[in-house]
Amino acid sequence: MLKINNLLPILIAGIFICSCTEERSAPEAKPGSEKKGGTAAVADEAPESAQTREKQVEPAKPALDTDYLMGKFDPSKHPDFVTVKAPYTDRQGMMLRREAFEAFREMWKAAKKEGVELNIKSSTRNFQQQKAIWDGKWQKYAKEKPGSKERALKILEYSAMPGASRHHWGTDVDLNDLNNTSMESGGKYKKVYDWLAAHAHEYGFCQPYTAGRAAGYKEEKWHWSYIPLSQGYTERFRELITDEEFGGFSGASSAVEIEVVKNYVLGINEKCR
Repeated sequence: MLKINNLLPILIAGIFICSCTEERSAPEAKPGSEKKGGTAAVADEAPESAQTREKQVEPAKPALDTDYLMGKFDPSKHPDFVTVKAPYTDRQGMMLRREAFEAFREMWKAAKKEGVELNIKSSTRNFQQQKAIWDGKWQKYAKEKPGSKERALKILEYSAMPGASRHHWGTDVDLNDLNNTSMESGGKYKKVYDWLAAHAHEYGFCQPYTAGRAAGYKEEKWHWSYIPLSQGYTERFRELITDEEFGGFSGASSAVEIEVVKNYVLGINEKCR
């Protein structure tokens, strides 16, 4: 009996130590370990990254505002413009509105089947590009036309004031040769012009500067405009822009006296309006 009594304290102490060890070894519950559906389960999900959020948001497209209509933007950064390359042009830097280019491509294919080669010589030009052309001619005619109005009118025979060109819009192209005689009887591109006159309208294109108009630029047989877009742009120009808004180039003050919006921007072939 004596030996048993001596062992009892040792046995009780051993049981107590084992119990404490089991409690300490049990893992603590971690935040968010609840089953899916609880509030902590939502916290465990990976947060939406900034990159994912950006992909879900469509980039804003530049509005058809005064800056756009006057060419005060960079076509290469505009989401609706595409680069035009061979075989549609043999020049670098050609760009058009996507819809206009797709229509031109169909017209190009149709013309080629009939032995007619269409080649874009000029397409989109923004304000700065048009300004370079205008200012160059302003210097060229300085002696011949010393007066501001007279010199502007001379340049306006075939070149638009910066801000007034249809080439700002990405809807217009100059084709094959910038010379009327080459598209007239005996000219190298007579067949090209005859084909365009007969078929361009089937693809949405119109010649805005024809002969016999009351005002505006002289006839340009090479200049063709994609009407499904440019008709609306022409009307929007009439609504938004006045002669007083032209500036930033040589002789800009003559725009008001000449009435450049009425006589040149709007002085086009009625079939293109």
